[in-house]
Amino acid sequence: MLEQLYKQIVMDHYKNPRNKGKIEGEGAIQFPYKNPTCGDVMVLYMTLDEGNKIKDVKFEGEGCSISMASCSMMTDLVKGKTVEEAKRLIGLFTGMIKNGDIPEDEDELGDALALSGVHKLRARHNCSLLGWNGLDRALSQHVH
Repeated sequence: MLEQLYKQIVMDHYKNPRNKGKIEGEGAIQFPYKNPTCGDVMVLYMTLDEGNKIKDVKFEGEGCSISMASCSMMTDLVKGKTVEEAKRLIGLFTGMIKNGDIPEDEDELGDALALSGVHKLRARHNCSLLGWNGLDRALSQHVH
């Protein structure tokens, strides 16, 4: 039953992605990222405020349902968070996918918890991590 609910959440994010689009203008960060193993691609767009809080974040991309749903979930989750909070969420999500670690507070990952089953599908790890890895690299390059 829970697995069916998780599938519905993933498909909803895939068919109705949150935060899809571009952010342009002064201060906008644009970061392209590609999954080398399958060819899924995305461009992350982001603006930060003076306090290193993610003011806005969007993405564009092409890929499988898991990668695009995960990008949607990630942007939903990190919008309004500080860079430190976003990096912590990246760590929690990566641990869930790679090691099967479910966070103590399951609500912390929001809808992204629906991707917990991907842990068992090693070939799909990079799909689910596409947006998260892109965000991590973008933050590392643009936040000092």
